[in-house]
Amino acid sequence: MSELEVATEELDPFEIRVLAVLAEKEALTPDNYPLSLNAITNGCNQLSSRDPVMQIAEDTVADVLARLAERRLANAVTAAGARVTKYEHRMRIKWTLEQDKLAILTVLMLRGHQTAGEIRTRTGRMHEFKSVADVEAGLQFLIDKYPPLVAKLALAPGTKEPRYGQLLGGAAELAREEAGYGTSTVVPGGASRGDRVAQLELEVQQLRTEFAALTAQFEEFRKQFD
Repeated sequence: MSELEVATEELDPFEIRVLAVLAEKEALTPDNYPLSLNAITNGCNQLSSRDPVMQIAEDTVADVLARLAERRLANAVTAAGARVTKYEHRMRIKWTLEQDKLAILTVLMLRGHQTAGEIRTRTGRMHEFKSVADVEAGLQFLIDKYPPLVAKLALAPGTKEPRYGQLLGGAAELAREEAGYGTSTVVPGGASRGDRVAQLELEVQQLRTEFAALTAQFEEFRKQFD
């Protein structure tokens, strides 16, 4: 895959997850948006509609939100008389995105590489696309932005439809994922102890997921000889 510029400073997996959760919940549960720290943490660690599944500590999510606020990608909101600070994303403003483009980017951030058809199915509650062609038009918009937010991947062996991936983690990270090496486990420079612990938790979770998949494949293989 050729070298690509990214639309901002590269984001780590936790930053991508937190932003995506904010954007997802804004569309799915508008009455509860902006979100509390606890709600964001629960969304990050949600088992459904997440790839990879993560386990992030609440103090790590707080650190991530502080970093995103510095980059003007998130904002703390304190309502008069409220005891809990809530948070909102600023991706729509930062990158001038309408809801259809934001929905595409969000589902790529939450669920990894996908075809246009998969994206259409999975964005239904955030934005209803009338056709796969409409999704492809939105993807092309995100690809054509300068610098781009999304990349079209080469066809995998035995497949007919191209997959797409978000570039917020950097082109090198996208290439590693495309090659099948999974999410980078490098902790960003200056990370806190909480970040390092959470990163280790993520690695363990990823290893467990990979082990479970291998176990399932082995069981399927074994059944052929029973």
